[in-house]
Amino acid sequence: MSREAPRDDPGDAGLRVGAPKEWAAGLPGVTAALRQAYDQMGVRRTALTLLRVNQKRGFDCPGCAWPEGGRRHLAEFCENGAKAVAEEATTRRVTRAFFAEHDVDDLAVRSDHWLGQQGRLTEPMVLRPGSRHYEPISWDEAFRVAADHLTALDSPDEAVFYTSGRTSNEAAFAYQLLVRAFGTNNLPDCSNMCHESSGSALVETLGVGKGSVLLEDLHQADLIFVVGQNPGTNHPRMLSALEEAKANGARIVAVNPLPEAGLLRFKNPQKPKGVVGQGTGLADRFLQIRLNGDLALFQALNRLLLESDEPGAVDRDFIAEHTHGFAGFERHVRDLDWADVLAATGLTRAEIDATLADVLAADRIVVCWAMGLTQHRNSVPTIREVVNFLLLRGNVGRPGAGVCPVRGHSNVQGDRTMGIYEKPAAAFLDALAAEFGFEPPRAHGHDTVEAIRAMRDGRARVFVAMGGNFVRATPDSDVTEAALRSCALTVQVSTKLNRSHAVTGGTALILPALGRTERDRGPAGDRFVTVEDSMGMVHASVGRLAPAGPDLRSEVAIVCGLARAVLGSGPGRIDWAAMEDDYDVIRDHVSRVVPGFADFNARVREPGGFTLPHAPRDERRFPTATGKANLTVNPLEVVRVPEGRLLLQTLRSHDQYNTTIYGLDDRYRGVKAGRRVVFVNPADLDELGVADGSLVDLVSEWTDGTERRAPAFRAVAYPTARGCAAAYFPETNVLIPLDSTADISNTPTSKSVVVRLEGAPDSR
Repeated sequence: MSREAPRDDPGDAGLRVGAPKEWAAGLPGVTAALRQAYDQMGVRRTALTLLRVNQKRGFDCPGCAWPEGGRRHLAEFCENGAKAVAEEATTRRVTRAFFAEHDVDDLAVRSDHWLGQQGRLTEPMVLRPGSRHYEPISWDEAFRVAADHLTALDSPDEAVFYTSGRTSNEAAFAYQLLVRAFGTNNLPDCSNMCHESSGSALVETLGVGKGSVLLEDLHQADLIFVVGQNPGTNHPRMLSALEEAKANGARIVAVNPLPEAGLLRFKNPQKPKGVVGQGTGLADRFLQIRLNGDLALFQALNRLLLESDEPGAVDRDFIAEHTHGFAGFERHVRDLDWADVLAATGLTRAEIDATLADVLAADRIVVCWAMGLTQHRNSVPTIREVVNFLLLRGNVGRPGAGVCPVRGHSNVQGDRTMGIYEKPAAAFLDALAAEFGFEPPRAHGHDTVEAIRAMRDGRARVFVAMGGNFVRATPDSDVTEAALRSCALTVQVSTKLNRSHAVTGGTALILPALGRTERDRGPAGDRFVTVEDSMGMVHASVGRLAPAGPDLRSEVAIVCGLARAVLGSGPGRIDWAAMEDDYDVIRDHVSRVVPGFADFNARVREPGGFTLPHAPRDERRFPTATGKANLTVNPLEVVRVPEGRLLLQTLRSHDQYNTTIYGLDDRYRGVKAGRRVVFVNPADLDELGVADGSLVDLVSEWTDGTERRAPAFRAVAYPTARGCAAAYFPETNVLIPLDSTADISNTPTSKSVVVRLEGAPDSR
């Protein structure tokens, strides 16, 4: 498979590559943030907007889900948070005149960066059958078009309702209610593609599919592992938390195939030493692990803990009282083959032994991870082994210790809490039935990969997306696009233009929504929404800017309007008009349906909001099938790459957040004015006969004999782990087959892809 570069993509022409940085933030971070904000919003709007980000009476940053904590700075945002706000609060507009000038064929060959830079969507648009241009449509007519397609389906299961993580709690609850009242559990969401493996592993082992730590636990930890994660780009405010932990005496171990600037040294722009001084060195130990070697690393540490003579190396009392499965776990780990460990990790025995010394010297340990752990075939066993590691020393359910999966999108965790899930628990459905007087569907629905298969195979004919950029967030780009084009109707609830608006069904709707930064005015005055951060804190978010256009509606209003058109007066007792007018009505429903939300309306009005209960953290109670924390047996399978091949991971650039491309630079990795680069260890380039700077195609190889191609990438000599390579998504999504997914979680395997480089003289 091959695809030409978009017509406006500068490709290789202006690309420049320099040395990677050895520290993050400081004045360059401030300058980059303000430059982008001024460019998108102007000086006055920038000041009015950024000073409200993440404040107790302001709006929640539309970027990452890192928590704010109690003590807040006047400028409580990071560089990439400022970029996210600027993208939403931009003064640029996409009007009907834009769509008259650009047909969908033109939009389909534009780059992600170009599409995002056009500005905010301002009115509902429709692409009618046979037309190549979107045209304006009224809200009532748009809802009627959607309702006609949905009600004409032979079964509700022929519709797919996708959700992006930026949807508020109120909109998410209303959305899942609409979908289940319609009669299906087809509620795939972006979690399916990122942290589903975390949830699967944590539910099985601890009974709760969320992290068990609060922000203050990081501050109190003795030792923090940061595994498969680049906080300097993906959630930069985490660097401040790590800096505080260091000031309190913590040690930090970074586990990653690439050295990341933010974990080497952090110059906090909120402090004088971060502006004019040397900043803070964060990682005390950098384990440059081979891709997919994390299971082997933690299994080796667990074996060494079991064999250690140090008093307290294993917390036997905790194991006896609170865990299940220790005997089988111990037998398995004691049989671990050290040759396999060293081959899988690429580390030396001395490096692992030194890490064990860090562990034995620490009483309170937190392990943080992100998508570097969650997007392999064996991701769920890997995360289960991380839990084993923490359980061995009793590091769950005590201050300064626990599991810390760091989520991406703001409120991606809250969406799941509100019921955006294709496999809902029976207790949740029972509560919905009691609250609203109808029987929700009980059969499991489609996750993201299954939804694409259903559309591809003709088993789903309507696709509705509440936010996001489905086309660019998913694997197997050609298959995904063909699947969407086979639908009778595609609906995108969006704030900005993206590629999903150019990949349409026979009929397509664009429904423009208010953003987090904007005033949401209802019959009784301004309304607010709520979000849940990555550590289970729920708080209010209220926008203050005038809406980007008079025809915008809130996500809640769009859901409720669609519900009235599709469902009419039934089923059950659902007053959609009341929920649309007053979000307190939704929150009252939530308080009676979702555990932990009692007195929701009162508690969320307290500055800073409230913390959701977490049984393992709060009570050392584990609501698993055994009633205890489960130690698990996780077979180690070493990924062995054929000669002449590399193991590729996909990642973000620093000028990117998920599928949103803010710019074409990656300042920390030394890349400027381009994205089609592949980072390879210099020694590997020499062995492959590929010159630094040469142009290559990335060709992925799969066990079924198939291959996929991403053309025209610049090879960049980079200090990544030997035998490993890295390149940006979504450009590399074409390399991942739809059916290559993680066991149990079904998450696409974007982090351990066997590839060869073609194009250099010695590899043709």
